[in-house]
Amino acid sequence: MVLNTDKQNEVKPILSKEEIARIVNSEVADPFTFLGMHKLSSDTLVIRAFNPNAKEVILTSPKLEKDVTLSKIHDHGLFEGVVDGSEIFNYEFIFKYHEGGEYKTRDPYSFLPVLSEYDLYLFNEGNNHRAYEKFGSNLMIHDGVEGVHFSVWAPEAKRVSVVGGFNNWDGRIHQMRTLGASGVWEIFIPGLKEGDLYRFEIKTKSEDILLKSDPYAYYTEMRPANASVVYNVDKYTWQDNEWMEKRKQTNWLEKPMSTYEVHLGSWMRKEENEFLTYEELSDKLVQYVIDNGFTHVELMPVSEHPLDESWGYQVTGYFSANSRFGKPEGLMYLIDKFHQNNVGVIVDWVPGHFPKDEHSLGRFDGSALYEHEDPKQGEHRDWGTYIFNYGRNEVKNFLISNALFWMDKYHVDGFRVDAVASMLYLDYSRNEGEWVPNKYGGRENLEAIEFLKYFNSISHHYYPGILTIAEESTAFPGITVPAYLGGIGFSLKWNMGWMNDSLEYIEKDPIYRKYHQGNLTFSMVYAFSENFQLVLSHDEVVYGKKSMLDKMPGDMWQKFANLKLFYSYMFAHPGKKLMFMGGEFGQWQEWNCSQSLDWHLLEYDSHSKMKDYVKNLNKIYSGNKALWEIDFKPAGFEWIDFHDADNSIMSFVRKSKNDDEIIVCVFNFTPSVHNNYRIGVPKPGYYEEILNSDSAEFGGSNVGNLGGVQSENIIAHGRTDSINVSIPPLSGVYFKLKK
Repeated sequence: MVLNTDKQNEVKPILSKEEIARIVNSEVADPFTFLGMHKLSSDTLVIRAFNPNAKEVILTSPKLEKDVTLSKIHDHGLFEGVVDGSEIFNYEFIFKYHEGGEYKTRDPYSFLPVLSEYDLYLFNEGNNHRAYEKFGSNLMIHDGVEGVHFSVWAPEAKRVSVVGGFNNWDGRIHQMRTLGASGVWEIFIPGLKEGDLYRFEIKTKSEDILLKSDPYAYYTEMRPANASVVYNVDKYTWQDNEWMEKRKQTNWLEKPMSTYEVHLGSWMRKEENEFLTYEELSDKLVQYVIDNGFTHVELMPVSEHPLDESWGYQVTGYFSANSRFGKPEGLMYLIDKFHQNNVGVIVDWVPGHFPKDEHSLGRFDGSALYEHEDPKQGEHRDWGTYIFNYGRNEVKNFLISNALFWMDKYHVDGFRVDAVASMLYLDYSRNEGEWVPNKYGGRENLEAIEFLKYFNSISHHYYPGILTIAEESTAFPGITVPAYLGGIGFSLKWNMGWMNDSLEYIEKDPIYRKYHQGNLTFSMVYAFSENFQLVLSHDEVVYGKKSMLDKMPGDMWQKFANLKLFYSYMFAHPGKKLMFMGGEFGQWQEWNCSQSLDWHLLEYDSHSKMKDYVKNLNKIYSGNKALWEIDFKPAGFEWIDFHDADNSIMSFVRKSKNDDEIIVCVFNFTPSVHNNYRIGVPKPGYYEEILNSDSAEFGGSNVGNLGGVQSENIIAHGRTDSINVSIPPLSGVYFKLKK
């Protein structure tokens, strides 16, 4: 084959002036129509290239007798040539630049589409569950050539390009093609490699040029930079097969679950206040969690976010592991290490809103794409963020595939879903006239409800044994009822009512507690209406609320005693448990996301014994199924007495299945010692004292029961048998019936 200049002259102008203008002005919806190789006639092919920075373009291929130089048909860099031939063939371009360099590559416009019509159909329908393998940037071999496939959803864009260092961030060079009516744009760029930086440059219908990070990017530059990074998230070799197989068969609702909530950026830092890397956290945090007896960790959002002070809850990179601590495989290693040590990993997930940062999802293609157009539906004014449009299939697809991505690629064991209440209600934090009712005139967000049902159903379908946990503060019914039974389908719900009532109680001076006993007992009115998790989260130790230790009344000894008492009450109460980092050793200051926890406090006896106490409490909790096997049904709990408000004493029984394990739990919320205090028990026998928060081992006054007590056939609290015990000051005591 040879360049046929005669035929090129005969057919000029092959492109009209209007078509040339659209190409050089980067306003072609499908540049593949004009660029690349096309049949001009039955025996002639035309080849075009557009590169504004090129001085000369040479066409080379084994199919050609010799390399040929294309003609420059427009000063802005449009080149064209005509060759004899009837079949399209593979070729390369050699671009020569004015400054002297040259670059050889396969023509991006010579490749067929990667996305199939079925891919697009599923995406537009909202059911492309592994959309992350199709959208964004994916390393691949296409037609025998290594490179990167890019695709992005931007239906209202006039033009979309991939820009990066590989094209001098020039949006004219790698213009993408739009695929039918799907709103999806794509291009395969040969020769790109892992680590290349890129963005999407979008020309809107109003002629604005937007520079956007990839919504599906696997990795992102560390703030304040925010370019997306081509990355391979499949290169890590996992070692957690045993955990993953066991998880499939595990019903966590009938297992111990004591969760340590962690903000990776402030749990511990290095000198000069630098972040620990994922690998360094793997060495320190994993062992710490194991040593202190927690069964799970909950990691505050691990997705990319620009502002440290947002704690990760204003996400700009939903598929990007937080770059502050290292690379994606570092986070995988951390999770893997937890799994190898039988610790589950929950991550916080934020599908309720997203920030307005210019490089992010907001007004992505110049239109309200991921959010609602109407601010009454599309904005959280309290938070300065946008609200996802859950009624749009492609938006639902983005979020669902994101959740599945973290379970697939990072092996996470579930999600704590942030701000669920804000999703459920159209009038959340809005005054009258500031919200739009649903089609029935109600305030429920019907689209968000359906989205949450689908999220829970599909997550448990693909990954049995995972947990979904709702941070939901209202009385919305059926949060933990399976979706197929008409509920929302979460595994667990944060018990915000218990948290608020119990903290309000424990913060009072003991002299006043007798007037507020109902704060502690009220939770049992609704304790089994949902599958609850009792939480003492990060939200309770910031913004002037004081640390857990500092909330406690009294002198220093009483503060520690009250906190140990409160933890013993929490661990005995029905429901799974969560404790924020620092609470286990009595962090004195409020949590500050910009610095490490105050680890130096462990040099003091009172704080080190506090940590020892929590470790012991976790051990007792995990080792006694009466405390967790029946958390969500009345059969696992039985009141003994909650009427002794004058002494602020409360007692109840926790039971396992078939009553084969019974633990009597007694709490004294005053500094008074009560000797010869009689408590009715469910069965006769010897009751071993398995926990005493007043033990000298943990800094207490050491009032106790010499290891246990034998029941007597004396009626108390309506029971035929009872035990006569000494109740220490400000204490929680567990007595276990010995067989």
